[in-house]
Amino acid sequence: MVSCSNIMVVMILVVVCNRVNCCSGKDSRCGRHGPKIRFPFHFKDSETEDGCGYKGFGLTCSDTHKTLLELPSHSGPIVLQVKTINYQDQYIFVSDPGNCLPGKLLKLHQSQMSTFQLYKYPEDSSKSIFLNCSSLSCPVYVVDSGNSLLHSGFDPILCTRTPDIISSLRRSEDEDCDDCYGLTWSKPNCSMCEIQGKMCKLKNNGTGDEIECFERQHKPIKKILLYVTVAIVGAIMVVLILKTYLRLYNYFKTKGEDEARIEKFLEDYRALNLTRFSFVDIKRITNNFREELGEGAHGAVFKGKLSNEILVAVKMLKNTVDDGKEFINEVKAMGKIHHINVVRLIGFCADGCYRALVYNFFSNGSLQNFITQPKNINRFFGWEMLQQIALGIAKGIEYLHTSCDQRILHFDINPHNVLLDDKFVPKITDFGLAKLCSTTQSVVSVTAARETLGYIAPEVFSRNFGNVSYKADIYSYGMLLVEMVGERKSI
Repeated sequence: MVSCSNIMVVMILVVVCNRVNCCSGKDSRCGRHGPKIRFPFHFKDSETEDGCGYKGFGLTCSDTHKTLLELPSHSGPIVLQVKTINYQDQYIFVSDPGNCLPGKLLKLHQSQMSTFQLYKYPEDSSKSIFLNCSSLSCPVYVVDSGNSLLHSGFDPILCTRTPDIISSLRRSEDEDCDDCYGLTWSKPNCSMCEIQGKMCKLKNNGTGDEIECFERQHKPIKKILLYVTVAIVGAIMVVLILKTYLRLYNYFKTKGEDEARIEKFLEDYRALNLTRFSFVDIKRITNNFREELGEGAHGAVFKGKLSNEILVAVKMLKNTVDDGKEFINEVKAMGKIHHINVVRLIGFCADGCYRALVYNFFSNGSLQNFITQPKNINRFFGWEMLQQIALGIAKGIEYLHTSCDQRILHFDINPHNVLLDDKFVPKITDFGLAKLCSTTQSVVSVTAARETLGYIAPEVFSRNFGNVSYKADIYSYGMLLVEMVGERKSI
């Protein structure tokens, strides 16, 4: 499967690809509608490859995504906004962000420092005259004498004519750039490269002023990386979908096998004469699980009432990956048990993924409620009552170990799993971890220690202490006695 590190590499490559400059054949822009920028132009504030930019052609992007060109002059730098760039004929149309373009054109005309010249018509059909209107905010304006048009409206009476007369100053014909004039450059001359459909750059990696043409990249790196990224992401999605499908398939297959296993078990143990409830019955008995009595490691217990008004406790088993073994263990272990110190199983529910066990209800709850530090003095037992409860638990364990057709090892004796009836007679419950073995079998196998902490026999927790046997329940019972006499804090 594709690792996360591979995805990160692709993402880094895509980010790097976004910084590809003019030499890679990818045009850049300051804004969505700005002119395309490539050699000889380049961005001043970005690092470009050798030979990808020409001196004096550095551009910047304003905060409003305008393309700005800064040109030197004797009276200070001139900042113009570049509207369009024609690479084949090598001219640009510019405007002035400060709305004083004629004054800047005059400075540029008088200066010999710039790589750009004013763009003129080939025929001397008209003349552009600069007027000095010093009383206005923008003191220099242009008048096209050929058709007497005034540009940048003003009152010519307030102005004086300057000695500068420029032949045929070319203006933009674009309606969106009515007050734009052209600038042209002669060096470097990349017009032949443009005509041939090639790119242009400085020769010998920019060590001289000579230029050379090179083929455009028809499949830019960015596009290739995009395809690779899409392919990798697509592969990851396919793998994830397949993995999810297999998991769902295995889940429902396992669930189906579990249900079949439980149904076969119930068929074999039909002689137990236990009542089988549907999930609808369980909801009715518990009044939609309104009153919860408690929750243990294997599920939640709810109070319910049968149609004959008998109160019951309904234990809803959690959906686990134990192949239904916990459910089978409890039904198998408790189906034939009839002892005063062991909870009697009334019925069960095995309806699809819903599994529940129905027991008699005991109003006094578990022993745990009484042996912890009491908030109510009425919940404290005397020593005689504690002795009777301890003897009852011992008799229940003895019955499980010696008096059934098969020895039943509980493996989870603790105060939570001992219930008390209205006369405080103890009842052992919760056989989810129980194991059945022959009465002559002295050693049993346990895959993992799942008992309640503090009551687990050492041999169950670690095989270094010996083999697991019925004595594990005796150890748990001993820890229960220690807690009952108050010599140990409740776990």
